[in-house]
Amino acid sequence: QVQLVESGGGLVQPGGSLRLSCVASGFTFSSYFMSWYRQAPGKERDLVATISSTGGRTNYADSVKGRFTISRDNAKNTVYLQMNNLKPEDTAVYYCNYASRGVYYWGQGTQVTVSS
Repeated sequence: QVQLVESGGGLVQPGGSLRLSCVASGFTFSSYFMSWYRQAPGKERDLVATISSTGGRTNYADSVKGRFTISRDNAKNTVYLQMNNLKPEDTAVYYCNYASRGVYYWGQGTQVTVSS
């Protein structure tokens, strides 16, 4: 079955960095676009970044452009989110995602807290 397992979250001060990882299994990882979403308390889950199956194309939410970088290693079935210059408004649970035939698959999420 499909599994998406995120890691790398934690508590960081404003201006700091974190790298999130998501290890995928149960599907042909290299064939699919992958995305990171985030959900802050009391808010909807929002798209943060997407990467094409080969990694050649990426897209970002305006709020993270220039600060976050999505990447992938198809040999390791892993997608990453490098987050730099973190701000308190980046505090959220971050989820790895892919979609197939109209079905969205999610990991369990990893908490990122940006606070001094």
